[in-house]
Amino acid sequence: MEAFPIPSDTYKLGFIGAGKMAENIARGVVQSGLMPPSRISTSHSNRIRRDAFESFGVSVFSRNDDVIEESDVLIFAVKPQVVKKVVSQVKPLLSKKKLLVSVAAGIKLKDLEEWAGQSRFIRVMPNTPSAVGEAASVMSLGGSATEEDADIIAKLFGSVGKIWRGDEKLFDAVTGLSGSGPAYIYLVIEALADGGVAAGLPRELALGLASQTVLGAASMATKTGKHPGQLKDEVTSPGGTTIAGIHELEKGGFRGTLMNAVIAAANRSRELSQN
Repeated sequence: MEAFPIPSDTYKLGFIGAGKMAENIARGVVQSGLMPPSRISTSHSNRIRRDAFESFGVSVFSRNDDVIEESDVLIFAVKPQVVKKVVSQVKPLLSKKKLLVSVAAGIKLKDLEEWAGQSRFIRVMPNTPSAVGEAASVMSLGGSATEEDADIIAKLFGSVGKIWRGDEKLFDAVTGLSGSGPAYIYLVIEALADGGVAAGLPRELALGLASQTVLGAASMATKTGKHPGQLKDEVTSPGGTTIAGIHELEKGGFRGTLMNAVIAAANRSRELSQN
């Protein structure tokens, strides 16, 4: 198989789709210093979306064709329902010299490869905290994607958080957990803040405390390597305030509800892939 290496230090990155996910990834990459915005492009006709990208130096074209021509690595960041249409439309421009990446939930590599007419594809499931350098991403390689291609994408998404490599069969569960998970945590932060207000705290203080508490707890879990149950026990003294709060969460089915949310989102991802 003929190889078309991509220069890892000078390649140009293009986004097909200029929504929030594309913006978060592009913004995070620029903020990380991995590459300057002058090497990144996308296209959109809406002035608000154009302004969003241009505000941090990314080039915005009027046509996807221009983005493809300009780029070595292309990230398809469109809604799952329109991926087939978009990839099929630009298929004639997708040479094997270009590394293709999809971040669309529920869309399988075999379908992407069929629509694109080539298998130099990598599927990535990131999440929105890429905008602040704290993404959780998983990637899986298509048929002719090389280890060098994998290194490029690992560094790209590693610049905006942490990235793991996993079998594609895991992606629906990944989508349900880390892909949709930030929304669950935002609900937790909002609810904690509301509880603080109900207990007498000013709104601004309650929200600040709730946000920092979630951030601190997550950092403890990742940096100490301790099991979350052990960390929970270390906060929970006999007959104290924390166990009283945990008792209420258990009565409300807190853990089971979160588990069910992950499963529901994973099932929806499977539905999208079957459609």
